[in-house]
This record gives sequence, C-alpha cells and structure tokens, in this order.
Amino acid sequence: MPEYIPFNRIFKDAEERKALADALDGDCWHGDGPAGKRVESYLGEWLGSPHVFLTTSCTHALEMAMLVLDIGEGDEVIMPSFTFVSTANAVRMRGARPVFADIRDSDLTMDPEDVARKITPSTRAVIPVHYAGVSADFDGLRKAVDGRDIAIVEDAAQAVGAYWNDRALGTVGDIGCFSFHDTKNITCGEGGAFLTGDAGLAEKAEWVREKGTNRSAFLRGEIDKYTWVSQGSSYIPSDLLASLLEAQLRKKERILEARAGVWHAYRDRLASAADKGWIRLPEIPPYARTNYHIFHFHVRDLSDRDPLLNRFREAGIGASFHYVPLHNAPYAQKILGAQPPLPRTEELAGTLIRLPLFPDLEIVKEVVADRVLAVLTDYFTGKRGD
Repeated sequence: MPEYIPFNRIFKDAEERKALADALDGDCWHGDGPAGKRVESYLGEWLGSPHVFLTTSCTHALEMAMLVLDIGEGDEVIMPSFTFVSTANAVRMRGARPVFADIRDSDLTMDPEDVARKITPSTRAVIPVHYAGVSADFDGLRKAVDGRDIAIVEDAAQAVGAYWNDRALGTVGDIGCFSFHDTKNITCGEGGAFLTGDAGLAEKAEWVREKGTNRSAFLRGEIDKYTWVSQGSSYIPSDLLASLLEAQLRKKERILEARAGVWHAYRDRLASAADKGWIRLPEIPPYARTNYHIFHFHVRDLSDRDPLLNRFREAGIGASFHYVPLHNAPYAQKILGAQPPLPRTEELAGTLIRLPLFPDLEIVKEVVADRVLAVLTDYFTGKRGD
C-alpha cells in the first residue's frame, strides 16, 4: 500500500519549539500575559478588529457571545443544523432555543431566505457558520434581519484569515468567534478568540472572561479595586499556548500559500470526475476569499459516500465525512421535540466527502490528487460496468 495520507497534520517546526521554550523560561505561565497580549494586538491589527480577547476555545468564545448579549430563557437563536455541536450548546447553556435553518447547495452556508422564514418575535441572534473558510452571505443575512434587534454572531471557527469582500471574517458581524484547535489552519492545540467592534460588548466580554470581575480595568489602573460585576467564567488561555499561537501566526502566509496549492491541485485534477457527473466540486462565491481550510466534494447519490470512503481508506487516503445534522440528533429531539426537515442539509451532509489538506501535502499535491482521482475512476467505472 502507498504511504498513508492522514486527514490532517499539524504544521510545526523549530519556531514553535523555541517559542515554547522561551515561554517556559519566563516568569508568566498564566493567562493574559505578555505573549497573550502580543497575540491579541497582532490579531487586531491584522484583521481590523478594535477588540480581541483570546479564549481557551471557540466553544468558549461562543459561550461568551451568548453571555454578553444576555441571551436567556425564552430567546431563540437561528443557526445552521450543519455545524459542530458547540454552536448549539452555547445557546442551550443560556436556556435559549436553537432554531435550525437550511443551508445552500453552493457553499454549505446558511440560507438567508430560510433564516428570514424562521425569524419570530423571540429571535435575538443569528449565527452564520463560515463553512470551510468560505464566507456566509452577509448581504442576504442583513436583509433578513433588517430593522430588527437581532445580533449577528459569526461562528468563524474555520475562517481565520478568510474574507467577505475586503473585510476579515470574524469582524463583519457584531461578534466573531475563532478556533485555534489543532485541526485548524493556525493552531496552538486548543484555543480561540472573541472579536467585536462594539465597545459596550467588549467591556462585557472583558468582565465575562475575567470570571465576572472588572479585574482587567483594575490592572490597567482605571479603578482602585476590582469586584464581581457580572456572570463569567475562566476563559483565558495560558501564556504557554499564546506563545505557540504567536509562532504560528508568524508563518500564516506560508500556511495559506501551501494550503491553497493543495486545494487547487485537487480542484484541477478532479475536474474530469466532475465533468463525468461522478462528483460535484465546491464553489466559492464572488464575495468570498477563502483560507482553504477544507477541500470537499459531493457524490451524486447518498449510497455512494460510505463505499467511497472505504475505498479511500483502502488506498491509504484519510478521507472523511463531516457533521451529522444537529436537528436530527437525539439531544435535539429530546429538548426541542420533533424538528421540521431540512432537505438540503440532510442531502448535502449525506453526500459530502472531505479530503486530506495540510501544508506538508503541498510537496506531493499532484501525486495525492491523482491517487484520489484513481479511486474515483475505479469506483465509478466499476459501478457502471465500463
């Protein structure tokens, strides 16, 4: 068997080792230290966000978002069902109700027309998910919420360094939430960030992240003592993790360039399979500039996905499916009752295959793409008896 190609591999070298060694030799291992402050400042300048708070995960950034927006019992928050459970859990932890909207065939982001249909007087926020680092349709979403007091919270877990027109994702809505998990383009193993352009939300976020206290204002000398001022928790990552993230950010251009090379190699090599009608390749809307987080395609028939995944594994290619739609999950059925069908979500989730994509693949990208094409060719020609 050819060398196994894993689905993901962390891009690391001596820079991360040195950064961590320097942090270990320092006197600050706790959160909100020198490395953390440098990373927050760097992210703010790079992305154009006046308020950036590092968090221990994107999950915690989403939880912070619900806290600072005062989401609670009786409120509804609209989101795609095709997302990770953290998007919905952040809402449920506040006692609010997730409302699931369908997604679009073209880019797997939330359908603004379905969002408009799901809005009620109880709707307090919408959470677009930028799937695969491709921007949701903000023009459509803004039209859907126009004239209503409904916040837009970006689940930009996969979208660090991606853009909607000329604006960085995570900075377009009222709040943006990032992930730096080790499956993401830029990583410190576990981590995230909360971004906002609103000074009032930023002040609340600072309290929430500091266990519900105004300690940060005290440390800046703005008040003579600090105390308990809101709900909160411990959401600040250690400076050790921030130092790893700082090293990763220094090579963000190299990471993006390598991932783009792999993504385009797949796109070019698999065009012939799409022309034959075997698969459908991803589309990027004209307003979106992706960060090449995921390369995926869709088979035409639900019955082809799992056999193809087995063929890929046999060929040493770590391909994978993705989310099981939340609206059909046991917990959703338990707490929300029977959910209306989301036909596009169900079909798209059931036909999606993701291919390995990480920077080190750039060196052998054509070879790997040809292996993928060979599996597709063998499967579909054999199925049709060609």
